[in-house]
Amino acid sequence: MTSELGFIDPTAGGGTAKIALAARPMDLAGKVVGLLDNTKEQGTLILETIGNALRERYGVARVVIRSKEHYSKPATDALIDEMAQEVQVAIAAVGG
Repeated sequence: MTSELGFIDPTAGGGTAKIALAARPMDLAGKVVGLLDNTKEQGTLILETIGNALRERYGVARVVIRSKEHYSKPATDALIDEMAQEVQVAIAAVGG
């Protein structure tokens, strides 16, 4: 007796819609940069270090660090909206 296992190809039938990239600033001087912490281990420390470097090296005016609820969940719409109102450049980061 043969048993056929069904497999799903995760690359098959993917969406073909393309999303345009957001406009990129020419430089970061004077900008407010948002860093989104995924809540994995050392994420906050890594982002604080990056934030300091962005201020020192690239003249970033202010760094805003926010954290997702849990690393396995997407950021909430409320968190994304809050960051969108407060920052000019946003970076999602991975710790862990």
